Amino acid sequence: MNDLKFKTYAVTNEIDLNKIAVECNIKKKYTWEEPLILQDAVLERILGEQSGENEKILVFSFGSIVFVNSDKSHTEIFMKYLKTIKNDIDIEHYDRFQDDYDLHFTEGEDIDFTDKYVQISSRELFYPELVSIIIAKSVALERIEEQLGKILDNIESKIDNLEKGKLNIGNKELARTTSRIVRHEYNTIAYIMILDKPDITWANSEAALFYEKMSEFFELNDRYEVIKSKTEILKSIVDGLSDISSSIRGLFLEWIVIILIVIEVILMFLDLVK
Repeated sequence: MNDLKFKTYAVTNEIDLNKIAVECNIKKKYTWEEPLILQDAVLERILGEQSGENEKILVFSFGSIVFVNSDKSHTEIFMKYLKTIKNDIDIEHYDRFQDDYDLHFTEGEDIDFTDKYVQISSRELFYPELVSIIIAKSVALERIEEQLGKILDNIESKIDNLEKGKLNIGNKELARTTSRIVRHEYNTIAYIMILDKPDITWANSEAALFYEKMSEFFELNDRYEVIKSKTEILKSIVDGLSDISSSIRGLFLEWIVIILIVIEVILMFLDLVK
């Protein structure tokens, strides 16, 4: 097995792997735990031409795509193909969240991780897939980290208004903000499966050690904990805003009732005067 080059993109929140499998005549039912691997004749039918040496494409249900030994033209062909199946993919900006990584095979060397490549001596077949899974999760986290930043910015503007005594937020807006937080939490915790390990790691100690080391190098667990912590803070802030907003609306209604009572008393007084 020769050295491999990985190019990863996070293009959406979710991809239906079974829909692609049906399109490609792949007789297999995919679960959310495993990637769809396209290679050889299946990949060549999609590309409309011969694939490169050791070229394959791994599609993950949580919206990441890993191209192994693919050139730019094949990447663009596949993205256009995927657009026909998943129409929310932005073809013009699919490379907004991306990463490059290489897998080098050497003789008599321990595992060596760097920002650009990992170097190993063993040529076990599970290494390319484990590398793909890690970088796919890493780029998906990058995408979610930006989404979280946008939610935080939105909440910050509401806090600024609160400090100025200008909190004016309705139930619909609070519901939209809450749904964005819940969706973000679902995408991170439930769908990307940061804490879940591939099946091979449970059966092979070498695979388990490699996956653990690479996960630590990419700080997957640490980034997950940061996102989880920020999400909990966001939920707490939204709950606080909801309570304050409800109190303000309640106070407003109380004043309306008082004003109506005063008006009614004035009208009664005017009737008596007449």
